[in-house]
Amino acid sequence: MRMTFYGATGTVTGSKTLVEVGGKRLLVDCGLFQGFKTLRERNWAPLPFEPASLDAVLLTHAHIDHSGSLPLLTRHGFKGDIWTSSASADLCEILLQDTAHLQEEEARYRNRHGATKHQPAEPLYTVQDVKNCLRHIKHVAPDGVIDLGQGVHVRFMPAGHILGASSVAIEHQGKTALFSGDLGRDDDLVMLPPTTGQKADWVVIESTYGDRLHPSLDPIDKLGDVVRRTAARGGAVIIPAFAVGRTQGLLYALYRLREARAIPDMPIVLDSPMAISATGLYERHRGEHRLTEEECEGIRHMTRFVRDVEESKALMQQRYPMIIIAGSGMVTGGRVLHHIAHYGPHSRNAIVLSGFQAGGTRGASLAAGATSLKLFGEYVPMRAEVVQIEGLSAHADQAGLLGWLKALGQAPRHVFINHGEPQAADTLRLRVSETLGWKASVPDYKDVVELD
Repeated sequence: MRMTFYGATGTVTGSKTLVEVGGKRLLVDCGLFQGFKTLRERNWAPLPFEPASLDAVLLTHAHIDHSGSLPLLTRHGFKGDIWTSSASADLCEILLQDTAHLQEEEARYRNRHGATKHQPAEPLYTVQDVKNCLRHIKHVAPDGVIDLGQGVHVRFMPAGHILGASSVAIEHQGKTALFSGDLGRDDDLVMLPPTTGQKADWVVIESTYGDRLHPSLDPIDKLGDVVRRTAARGGAVIIPAFAVGRTQGLLYALYRLREARAIPDMPIVLDSPMAISATGLYERHRGEHRLTEEECEGIRHMTRFVRDVEESKALMQQRYPMIIIAGSGMVTGGRVLHHIAHYGPHSRNAIVLSGFQAGGTRGASLAAGATSLKLFGEYVPMRAEVVQIEGLSAHADQAGLLGWLKALGQAPRHVFINHGEPQAADTLRLRVSETLGWKASVPDYKDVVELD
């Protein structure tokens, strides 16, 4: 068995790991790079392996940093199956189509306004590319087991984090390589805890929060504080949020605050067609999360859903306090850019960053105290209150990651740590070595590891 790390090394984006086993070439995840320009430019470079040579893709979950390059893979010759859970397949259809639509819109905007170094500007991939890609997706059976032939078996196991998220184990001749995927929290507001107790010879584990613990302060209380003081000064609360996972956690937190009468009776707006569609899937796959039928219905009645572009623009003409949730979560694109450009310059408003912000993103700049942001080609002053609430993260923290490792049925031969910023990944490596006494390392981009 051999692994090659083509993404999520030194960063939390671009997840891609090639596994060669039993004569099969399997790709675990195929995500887009986000954040710093040097990383984003990898999205435009030829894929570092021959897509047509792959037998299958094993997709841990639908977030774009894990799934966003799949349309590129199929456009450039991949003919195999993309295996994932039923819920992840449903979410991929929503997320990938939205991503392609935004790329097409951005290309049209740049061409219309001459804001491009390339003539003409082109999208990374199109909606048609996504439609072609979706034909390759296959649902994993309820037991999570796939027989790929030649003695290669794969198991998908719930990982928490978001709807449909899985850990993936690849088995051959009595040896197992286990990929954690993005692991959820035992105390997540919405998702059930990740599966534990798997046995594996080698483990690849994410490290998004590998160097920190989630704060003990109740994030719902902190969110309530921000909403109350912003409403008191007549402002709007703008919350950039990922369409899947974070948005549903925020809506549930606001539902609880509203039910407890802990925040004023003010409009709660979800201005994201993608997040609206994703929220509907949480009702379809209700057995995979904690929310009851009553809570799902309560969230639906509480929230004003905005799909139409003109209705979204009209929100900025309102002068009363309200809460607007919109994508993207790291302020890299989407409708939230327009809201931040409009509300950000005024001190009565607040911007709530509800989770991890990767280096090089506008969200990271806001978290670091930026006094202006480049939006639509111009620098816009930022005078709104900026609050970061990390306790709402859907990722396991350092204690959660170590706890998941400790619960393995046996000590693995080696632990590979990826999907983290350099400090987070190396801190977790040190903790695994010192507290568990296990061999651990942090792979670099394009590192090849031979597993005997």
